[in-house]
Amino acid sequence: MTSRHPLAALPALAPAATKPPRFAPKPKTAMILAAGLGKRMRPITSTIPKPLVEVHGKALIDYGLDALARNGVERVVVNVHYMADLLRAHLRKRRDMEVLVSDETDRLLESGGGIVRALPLIGDEPFYLINSDTFWIDGYRDNLDLMADLWNPAEADLLLLIAEMRQATGYEGRGDFTMDREGRLRRVAERDMSPFIYAGAAILKPDLFRDLPQETFSLNRVFDTTIETERLFGVRLDGLWLTVGTPKAVKEADAAFLASATRMQHA
Repeated sequence: MTSRHPLAALPALAPAATKPPRFAPKPKTAMILAAGLGKRMRPITSTIPKPLVEVHGKALIDYGLDALARNGVERVVVNVHYMADLLRAHLRKRRDMEVLVSDETDRLLESGGGIVRALPLIGDEPFYLINSDTFWIDGYRDNLDLMADLWNPAEADLLLLIAEMRQATGYEGRGDFTMDREGRLRRVAERDMSPFIYAGAAILKPDLFRDLPQETFSLNRVFDTTIETERLFGVRLDGLWLTVGTPKAVKEADAAFLASATRMQHA
């Protein structure tokens, strides 16, 4: 029996009325990774944490929070470490969702360890995961909604939003994954390049972290585990992906917003 993979389920421009039923309910919980030191963003991050750096007049973390709110997320967990008090004060302004803080001020646990610590706040159901320093300008589809449409927990334990290099600003690298016709992801070989980049958003199962220790480790460990079990899949981003890791990248992201607004005015 041939399984129906999410990438084959829905053309990017399909009208809402023709959508097939979802494989699973849309996640109501999310986590935003916001505990980094932001060293490459200095001197901007000498006075504010990286998630509060502004692009086009809005703090980076608010792009993620706003996208989650549009998609019906009710509870968001945010991990904090560097200049945690400033970030807490900013998060207290949200009125459209419950925001819970996972405190890492005692020890920075990186992306994987941060999720392990936050598990009691996340709960038992699949959840969205978003990096606070990457976001996107949606094309025809809302990308978090697209991911929810194509999330199939019977086949995948982890679903990543994947951008192509031609869709990206602020990225310097050789790509993260190769993707087969079914959307299954594998690592790029050491001397090879790939156009496919992890775009900083995912849907994943909390069970992936249940037996992992609360120590400092990268989410890449979990990526590799799901690659071995062939349960890591990707969905191609619809739109433009912006990663904001340096002051130069802030300027590039601002320019991308202006260009996008200009195109919309002349469309």
